[in-house]
Amino acid sequence: MQFSFLTLFPTLIESYFTDSILKRALQNGLISVETLNIRDYALDKYQKVDEPPISGGAGQVIRADVLGVALQTLTHSHIIFLSPCGKPFQQYDALRLSHKKHITFVCGRYEGFDERLVEQYANEVMSVGNFIVTGGELPALMLCDSIARHIQGVLGNADSLQGESFEDYLLEAPNFTKIFNQKIKFSATPSEYSKGNHSKISGLKKRLAICKTKYFRPDLYQAYRVFIEQQQLNNKVVK
Repeated sequence: MQFSFLTLFPTLIESYFTDSILKRALQNGLISVETLNIRDYALDKYQKVDEPPISGGAGQVIRADVLGVALQTLTHSHIIFLSPCGKPFQQYDALRLSHKKHITFVCGRYEGFDERLVEQYANEVMSVGNFIVTGGELPALMLCDSIARHIQGVLGNADSLQGESFEDYLLEAPNFTKIFNQKIKFSATPSEYSKGNHSKISGLKKRLAICKTKYFRPDLYQAYRVFIEQQQLNNKVVK
């Protein structure tokens, strides 16, 4: 899959792919990454890309004519604008978007984009939460990372995708490691984890995942209950 980033700060993007899993994905040809500097499409020798909003007020807005020229160079790409007004990005979006061939992330700065750009070019507008950051680069990288994990071969062990948080509206069950430094005291782990009975471990993890979700994310827990009730209703209808 190809990932493109339209940004005023290409180095912020490029540095993220110099280590770890996504670096290996690049080296193995599983993904490709390009950064397109919006300033390269400026219409004057000063490479001016922003203007004050015509409605007045503080800040600058990325010019429609400059970013529009850049967007016109993209063909057959799924274009995602990063904006606080967008739909909150979810785990199922990562899985859905992992089947695309080419995704372009449009990273805003200043007070954002001329709204006409969004209306004319955006396939989707997405947000990473109800908060503001200084630019769209970090949110774009978050989406890219989440999507890339679902591309076959990117993760060394495909089983790592199983039982993750947000699957069926539950958080992932607690994980533990062996303790080698006995000078530091910790509470005991569930004994079932170390007995090797995978069926019982799976059942315990499911129960712990429910408890964890109920405690940390009651909103998700309510969605999980609705999900289970709907499943039970569907089973009754089938019978």
